[in-house]
Amino acid sequence: MQSNILTTFLLLGSFFVLTAQSQPSEPRMSKQEYIETYRDPAIREMHATGIPASITLAQGMLESDYGNSPLAKYAKNHFGIKCHKGWEGPSFIQDDDERNECFRKYYSVDDSYHDHSEFLMTRDRYAFLFELKATDYKGWARGLKKAGYATNPKYADLLIKIIEDNELHQYDKVKKLPEGKEVAEVEREPRREEAEQVPQLMAVSRVEVSENNIRYIQAEQGDTPASIAERHNMGVWQVTKYNDIAKNARLLPGEVVYLQPKRNYAKQASHTVQQWESLRDISQLHGVKMNKLAKMNGVDESYLPKPGEQLKLQDVGPIRTFFLGL
Repeated sequence: MQSNILTTFLLLGSFFVLTAQSQPSEPRMSKQEYIETYRDPAIREMHATGIPASITLAQGMLESDYGNSPLAKYAKNHFGIKCHKGWEGPSFIQDDDERNECFRKYYSVDDSYHDHSEFLMTRDRYAFLFELKATDYKGWARGLKKAGYATNPKYADLLIKIIEDNELHQYDKVKKLPEGKEVAEVEREPRREEAEQVPQLMAVSRVEVSENNIRYIQAEQGDTPASIAERHNMGVWQVTKYNDIAKNARLLPGEVVYLQPKRNYAKQASHTVQQWESLRDISQLHGVKMNKLAKMNGVDESYLPKPGEQLKLQDVGPIRTFFLGL
């Protein structure tokens, strides 16, 4: 009897082992599948921030092993961004340069792409990159290496090779990502005979660059964060966050609306408060984040500055002084 039971267990064990071995492994995402899946998010980020789509795609491909790394699969983190100080989102722990390092975890890959853009735009060491054209992928690749994005001495060469081998630089020329289409249309020069028949793209607000090197537009009559987000292929959350406004805010014609995060400090060292100016007014005027402006001056974001008050725009010198008698 015991012999029969033992035989049965052995047979069942063999069955489960054979079954497990016969299960197909999870398919790997190919280079082409990665490009087709994530080129549109990369293009949207380029329109919103100026970061070349080719650079974003190449970094995503290299850092995530074409979407196949554990970090990409389980944390939806395609750029190897670690938690860093101040990260309040979920995390994913794995060994990297050291054991048990903390990496950011996202709810979607799109969130990873958004955060990659914001990571580059809010770190001062990458600021010089935004002076380059979106078509200068070689300059961006070398600049990322110079700024210390990766420790691999061949990082720039690897990015450039991925871009050129897969012709990713074509996506840096996409002017507009058509709504409802998965395939982005690449800008090309029309043939002479069809030049007069080329349809005009939907007009968008003129994009300018502030003295603090931030892309912005001036609001039009009836604009809201949603209408600006739609015109510039952005998320509403980006418009509201970058400009410290609510989703239902009504913007005044001519009001500055930033398309990129404001900086940690301004070109000027200080600002003299004018009549009726709020902390947000000063933040928008100089392109300095409101929370940084408040912290530099030892106040909270609800603080109402007084006319004549001198507020710091850079983290140097005394906290703030007052012009008495005004």
